Amino acid sequence: MGNFFLAIALILGFLTLLCLYRGVFGPTVLDRIISISVIGTKTTIILALIGLIYGRMDMFVDISIAYALLNFIATLASAKFLLTRKSIVPGAQFFKERGIK
Repeated sequence: MGNFFLAIALILGFLTLLCLYRGVFGPTVLDRIISISVIGTKTTIILALIGLIYGRMDMFVDISIAYALLNFIATLASAKFLLTRKSIVPGAQFFKERGIK
């Protein structure tokens, strides 16, 4: 049974790397925010699987809940930041007003 959970954890690790690629080379900022959020969710599940593998579910569930909460708050904060700012480029409004590309 431990090998089964280990295989699932390795598959989720590979899928996390695919999401990391989208986070780095995503065409839009929204794609990057969503991919980083998905990475956090997969990390939470991997932490729970590690708890099952080592037989210390109580400790790893606490860690994964804290990590999931931090992931949720970070996603909300970045979405709120981009909602108010409309861009992640510093001075984008300055360049837009003056017609500079």
